[in-house]
Amino acid sequence: MEPAGEKDEPLSAKHRRPVKCPSQESPYLFSYRNSNYLTRLQKPRDKLEVREGTEIRCPDKDPSDTVPTSVHRLKPADINVIGALGDSLTAGNGAGATPGNLLDVLTQYRGLSWSVGGDESVSTVTTLANILREFNPSLKGFSVGTGKETSSNAFLNQAVAGGRAKDLPVQARTLVDLMKNDTRIHFQEDWKIITLFIGGNDLCDFCSDPVRYSPQNFSDNIGKALDILHAEVPRAFVNLVTVLEIVSLRELYQEKKVYCPRIILRSLCPCVLKFDDNSTELATLIEFNKKFQEKTHQLIESGRYDTREDFTVVVQPFFENVDMPKTSEGLPDNSFFAPDCFHFSSKSHSHAASALWNNMLEPVGQKTTHHKFENEINITCPNQVQPFLRTYKNSVQGHGTWLPCRDRAPSASPPTSVHALRPADIQVVAALGDSLTAGNGIGSKPDDLPDVTTQYRGLSYSSGGDGFLENVTTLPNILREFNRNLTGYAVGTGDASDMNAFLNQAVPGAKAEDLVSQVQTLIQKMKDDHRVNFHEDWKVITVLIGSRDLCDYCTDSNLYSAANFVDHLRDALDVLHREVPRALVNLVDFLNPSVMRQVFLGNPDKCPVQQASILCNCVLTLRENSQELARLESFSRAYQSSMRELVESGRYDTREDFSVVLQPFFQNVQLPVLADGLPDTSFFAPDCIHPSQKFHSQLARALWANMLEPLGSKTETLDLRAEIPITCPTQNEPFLRTPRNSNYTYPTQPAIENWGSDFACTEWKASNSVPTSVHQLQPADIKVVAALGDSLTTAVGARPNNSSDLPTSWRGLSWSIGGDGNLETHTTLPNILKKFNPYLLGFSTGTGEGTAGLNVAAEGARARDMPAQAWDLVERMKNSPDINLEKDWKLVTLFIGGNDLCHYCENPEAHLATEYVQHIQQALDILSQELPRAFVNVVEIMELASLYQGQDGKCAVLPAQNNCTCLRHSQSSLEKQELKKVNWNLQNGISSFSYWHQYTQREDFTVVVQPFFQNTLIPLNERGDTDLTFFSEDCFHFSDRGHAEMAIALWNNMLEPVGRKTTSNNFTHSRAKLKCPSPESPYLYTLRNSRLLPDQAEEAPNVLYWAVPVAAGVGLVVGVIGAVVWRCRRGGRREDPPMSLRTVAL
Repeated sequence: MEPAGEKDEPLSAKHRRPVKCPSQESPYLFSYRNSNYLTRLQKPRDKLEVREGTEIRCPDKDPSDTVPTSVHRLKPADINVIGALGDSLTAGNGAGATPGNLLDVLTQYRGLSWSVGGDESVSTVTTLANILREFNPSLKGFSVGTGKETSSNAFLNQAVAGGRAKDLPVQARTLVDLMKNDTRIHFQEDWKIITLFIGGNDLCDFCSDPVRYSPQNFSDNIGKALDILHAEVPRAFVNLVTVLEIVSLRELYQEKKVYCPRIILRSLCPCVLKFDDNSTELATLIEFNKKFQEKTHQLIESGRYDTREDFTVVVQPFFENVDMPKTSEGLPDNSFFAPDCFHFSSKSHSHAASALWNNMLEPVGQKTTHHKFENEINITCPNQVQPFLRTYKNSVQGHGTWLPCRDRAPSASPPTSVHALRPADIQVVAALGDSLTAGNGIGSKPDDLPDVTTQYRGLSYSSGGDGFLENVTTLPNILREFNRNLTGYAVGTGDASDMNAFLNQAVPGAKAEDLVSQVQTLIQKMKDDHRVNFHEDWKVITVLIGSRDLCDYCTDSNLYSAANFVDHLRDALDVLHREVPRALVNLVDFLNPSVMRQVFLGNPDKCPVQQASILCNCVLTLRENSQELARLESFSRAYQSSMRELVESGRYDTREDFSVVLQPFFQNVQLPVLADGLPDTSFFAPDCIHPSQKFHSQLARALWANMLEPLGSKTETLDLRAEIPITCPTQNEPFLRTPRNSNYTYPTQPAIENWGSDFACTEWKASNSVPTSVHQLQPADIKVVAALGDSLTTAVGARPNNSSDLPTSWRGLSWSIGGDGNLETHTTLPNILKKFNPYLLGFSTGTGEGTAGLNVAAEGARARDMPAQAWDLVERMKNSPDINLEKDWKLVTLFIGGNDLCHYCENPEAHLATEYVQHIQQALDILSQELPRAFVNVVEIMELASLYQGQDGKCAVLPAQNNCTCLRHSQSSLEKQELKKVNWNLQNGISSFSYWHQYTQREDFTVVVQPFFQNTLIPLNERGDTDLTFFSEDCFHFSDRGHAEMAIALWNNMLEPVGRKTTSNNFTHSRAKLKCPSPESPYLYTLRNSRLLPDQAEEAPNVLYWAVPVAAGVGLVVGVIGAVVWRCRRGGRREDPPMSLRTVAL
């Protein structure tokens, strides 16, 4: 009563079925004809001699000229031996069975097997062995006829019907022994091709024991077999064919219009066929099938089998996405199957053979994963340019790379957090830096030195987009494998302003100070370009800078100091952090100058050594083992450490959509050396300085690897000789790594034991003869130091008190005159000078009056006390037996005014500013008249008006309780404004002393105003609050840390020209902030040696009269606004602006 092809099976004794009746539409007993069913018996069947054959019409069937030694240069005709491992699909079960003959499926037609059969020839039987015999008729190892694996016909087809992955090691062992023992095979010399295909039976039975047939066990068992081959078989190319997509078998099973022995089929593969379409068991099968394929790829892509030049394993994926072949009516075509509808017919074997062959000739990464069995058999010929069987290594062209990553999908929805950013989420790539990033000389021919000026931006490691990853390895080309819509990369050549540079805004010759400009240009380009959705697109921006700074550091070691370098870098990153949404910034270390020297100086015949001073003077012209070279290395280390400290400060981890990650792969570069012992210049452009494309390819691979490595485990070495693997995101770790998703905590800064400084100056000797002019005075010429002032110079409260007595004056720690310890433990002006002249006199030590030396400052002093202090100082110098008053050069520092300002409101009608200037002038006149050979520093007063900020805790009231009456009473904004006005008038009054006529007439005397306190904001801690570590217990005077910062600022001011002195101070801890005299500028700066013309000097006071208060005001306003904005961005904890360091009283 049921049509043929739709009859219910099997019969169950447990269920009682109703008797069916004939219907009006189908009154007949069903036969094949009235069921419209075409049986397999009725289909015409080709004879064996016309079975799926093909023709090989390849023009080049020749072997290599000499037997290759590398598997990556293996031509088809070089293959001498063929073998195979697997299950019944490789054994050939039923491949030649006649239609309907189910028993014949038990026959193993090994001669028809797709991967190793050798029956007849390729014109009648298409198999891999028969294809290879067209290239090498002497091929050995193929199977013929029928029989089990133990038969002589099987030869090296050692597949076992019913085989599972766990059986592969035994098969591999048997295969190896057969090859070793067969006299027809030269085991050591013959090239072998071995095809391994397994997994169908594992999937068919997985539901009976999911643990036993797990993807991991599947992969492990394949690995064991491959390990045997890898360990014992020389000269072998192994095809590992991924398991087919077995769920498509259900289409054949479920289509009632196609005849199949369903009871037998279901018994052969129950876990595929017995479950419902929407069952969890079927979903698990599909997941296992996918995992089997993925694990196979991961096993091989690990590089585990690419450790020898004569052995490789290549995954051939043509079965991965196979569809059930269909007839012209759209039904499953059972002609591709043996009578059991499970094993392959000869027709399928032929198609599988051609698909495998074509896969073998396709580059890795471009292999077909979806073979259509309905199509005609097509045999591809080896490429005449690349005639080899393709491996992971030879699939890469020129400087290309193969990307093994299988999971290239973006996040399910665009991420909002930079810590959940996948490679495929990146839409925009950009770069900043110097000529290395601009691409100078990347594509230049070896002898074409002038071409190094060409900027090959399209080949740049971090932003180039020329070609594709297969032939050009760059970060954008890697990212384009994940997101074909990536934008921002550069192509071709040209400078930063060219259209094809796009978001590669690096400029040749750029230094750290140029980064802010590059950042601003980049931001504007991203905002203006229609290809970039500025607020929504995720961006990767790579920054590399520093080489040019080091190339010029010796011309002005202060200008190119580590402190200045990191200041410029910080400014640029701050702009990115403030203005660019959704960005991951790679901060890359610069090329170590020692590598540049090694290449450049190690190849005098190839490198333009005569241009060393032009190309990179401060790196390439230094003598080996010289003090200057040691200093260069010190600068380089300081640059690197300052970069690390900046990033690890957490400054750029305050937003969810922004992070800066230090990628340290460039820290230690290992340079290849040739057989003659010389560095390999093929990694460099013709100038031997800029990296070639070969080098850039390694840079891109190393950068990519760093981006996927968790913080704390990043590679810090770049071995240019190594084959850097392209790593892939994993299922457990799919994101580009940031501190948070690395579970990384920045290392806490070690406890600072003291506030000393490191001394890096090399120009420290005294003048050849004692100078007679103050304008030619070097630091080492100073013999005597002295100081005038108030409690800031006596260093009240520099250390905590041990009792409740009055605050102690720690004169030995005073910024301008203290001499306790040494520079490494206490940063003071005398301790700096003692590095130049260990026999310095006059400094204070300890706390007692008896050891005050020439520190004549007194607590509570005002400007009116300066003349008396000047006379006191003169008398002490005259009475000292150690001082030669006429011949010794003296450095005197005067700092006063805080107490004057604190008490101005007691008599607001008095002409405070006028009297203040007059008193200081009287003191200077005394010094000018009485002291020969003297250099006098006059330090500008701080601004005090913002001191009373309503700080929490004890500091909220102490300022008013101290002797600063005017701060106590200046509560209203008008009163505060008046206090500021008075403050500015005091600053203005002394700002022009450097230009006063009476202090410029003598050759051996000068007065120089040092303005570092003019625009200095109070330091803030990480929470954005006032950093009280700079202040004493009374929150008013300076601590020893504050004194150290004042000493650094004063010293640096002394080495800056008049008119170009720093008017602010950077209160960040660093032991490397001290500037050094240079060979070009060895003197303490005066008006004259600052090269200010006489007419300028005479006009200067009138100009500066208004310039100073305006500058101070503008600086204060800008600083306060900046700090307020910064605090708001930190979470709006406080509404008060930060205090100015000019607020600390005295």
